[in-house]
Amino acid sequence: MERNSTHLAGEYFVAAELYRRGFSVGMTIGNAKAIDMYANKDNKTVSVQVKAIRNRKSVGWPVMKDKILNGILYIFVNLNDQDHPDYYIATAKEARKKARQYATRGIINLSSLRNEQFHNRWEKLALLKKTLTK
Repeated sequence: MERNSTHLAGEYFVAAELYRRGFSVGMTIGNAKAIDMYANKDNKTVSVQVKAIRNRKSVGWPVMKDKILNGILYIFVNLNDQDHPDYYIATAKEARKKARQYATRGIINLSSLRNEQFHNRWEKLALLKKTLTK
């Protein structure tokens, strides 16, 4: 699977999970750099950034610490090749704490998210829901 295909597959898997949980989803399909999709439920919207890797052999997700923005939910997807994907869900504050910044790149290691604080923590969506103004 190519890099761009990995990212798109991750976005579609996350969108499917959000739909399954009763959200309406609007995907930006690359038209908004910091946000991949908006999830809306009960007139409240969450901005979501998706990061995807292909399999367990991947070290983690490339993320520059200074690009992690407050108010956005970060969903890290491990596509697990042909198996079911795993989802690791973090607030911006949590993602910033897990990001390791180097001179020219940053990364969030898969091993740092592989625990109950992040794995399948879809309830974090409720923490960030913002009321839409009319």
